[in-house]
Amino acid sequence: MNKRPTLKLKTAPKPAPKAAPRSATSGAARPASSAGAVAPKPAAPKPAPAAPVAPASPALRPSYAVKPVLQPGFQPDLKADSLAFCLLGAANAVAQVRAGAALPQALAKVFAQTGATPQTRGAIQDIAYRCMRQLGLCDTLIGLMTSKAPEPPMLAALLACALALIAVDRDVQAYEEFTVVDQAVTVATSHPDMAHAKGMVNAVLRRFLRERAALMAAALEQPLARWNYPQWWIDATRAAYPRDWEAILANGNLAPPLTLRVNRRKTSVAAYLEQLAGAGIAAAQVGPFAVRLEKPLAVSLVPGFDGGLVSVQDAGAQLAAPLLDLADDMTVLDACAAPGGKTCHILETADVRLTAIDADGRRLPRIGENLQRLGLAARLQTADAGTTGWWDGQQYDRILADVPCTASGIVRRHPDIRWLRRKGDSLQLATLSAKILDNLWQMLRPNGKLLFVTCSLWPQESEAQAAAFAVRNNALRLDAPGQLLPVGAREQDHDGLFYALFQKNA
Repeated sequence: MNKRPTLKLKTAPKPAPKAAPRSATSGAARPASSAGAVAPKPAAPKPAPAAPVAPASPALRPSYAVKPVLQPGFQPDLKADSLAFCLLGAANAVAQVRAGAALPQALAKVFAQTGATPQTRGAIQDIAYRCMRQLGLCDTLIGLMTSKAPEPPMLAALLACALALIAVDRDVQAYEEFTVVDQAVTVATSHPDMAHAKGMVNAVLRRFLRERAALMAAALEQPLARWNYPQWWIDATRAAYPRDWEAILANGNLAPPLTLRVNRRKTSVAAYLEQLAGAGIAAAQVGPFAVRLEKPLAVSLVPGFDGGLVSVQDAGAQLAAPLLDLADDMTVLDACAAPGGKTCHILETADVRLTAIDADGRRLPRIGENLQRLGLAARLQTADAGTTGWWDGQQYDRILADVPCTASGIVRRHPDIRWLRRKGDSLQLATLSAKILDNLWQMLRPNGKLLFVTCSLWPQESEAQAAAFAVRNNALRLDAPGQLLPVGAREQDHDGLFYALFQKNA
């Protein structure tokens, strides 16, 4: 395996020390003389003022490692439709996630930098998501085959993306193994941050192909590689759900299904299933208005999507609007509303006067786009659900509180979450959510209902939060599903959400 040599500056030779000036009592330096000659003793010179001694120059340290300036945004000359181009884009996104960025934002930055076509964007996104779901395994394999962590981060990300494509079962591999190796080496060769390690990339990937069975067996002895979650996440899941923890973790590593919500104002489930069948698309009903496609499609290819016949929404998330027990002319608040899936479902269910708020005003246009596509209307407002400065004092009949959380229940849709979260995040977010719930409670009319929703699996964000809220506010707790576990059962193929419904005493 080729290792990058450390570039060192040559150390300048140290200058010979200068003779110290003689004092009057020691005498002056004697002049050179020929062999055997005895120099006469000179007369003592008159004392002279000592010359100032120049300060010694600071000595150089033994060596300096010259580090190149990294160029993560560099765009090598790669064919836009090549696997190498897609591997580089995915590696760039993965490196950004390792630095703390969310994967969707990292991909958006890559797409903007590269000018990738829609088809190429799909391939880059697919590789990046595959890598996120197998990052623990890929990192463990890299550790087994290298003596130290590859540098810079882009190099480690490139190896992880390549391994994610060849470490899976051969029956489901999207690319030929040696094509992946060749294209990964091409990426390294073409990029200034990785060119020094092209031999290492080739050696690591080819070694994996040669020693696959032994390397996989050794890697899978480690929980990080076996489950592809940080150890604290594994421990937390096991502690909360001792019977289902393995199924929950395994389900989070699967690509999610494409589930649609049929817009009851424009069509019926039966009519839409017929439309899908006519287009040769296999699908099944999995909820009152939920339809799951047998094979996921790009949204642009979903029949009736642009016309507002359907929206993309998880089957578990579609339970929110019915649980609110809506009726026409009610006033409804959807707090923390973006991206607006539940907002739109509420308006499809009844003719209500709805206000949708979100603390991040940049997310409100997404709600507006969905409303426009579906032919619906709501009042959108940038507001913090934990404060009252935006509230006009008029109480609501219904409040949907989909509060901030760790999102641990939706990792199959957002596999980067597990690598971005930290163990202490759950407590911090639970504290924030408690403040929001207490604040919203005063905005609810007597006999009104508040639906508390979270997409977390951790009890302190869900059941413990609900129980504490009921005690603090003397709230009547009504029937609701509680914790939905994402265990992958086909008839209950949903994300991990939690529901608690409360009624305010008159």
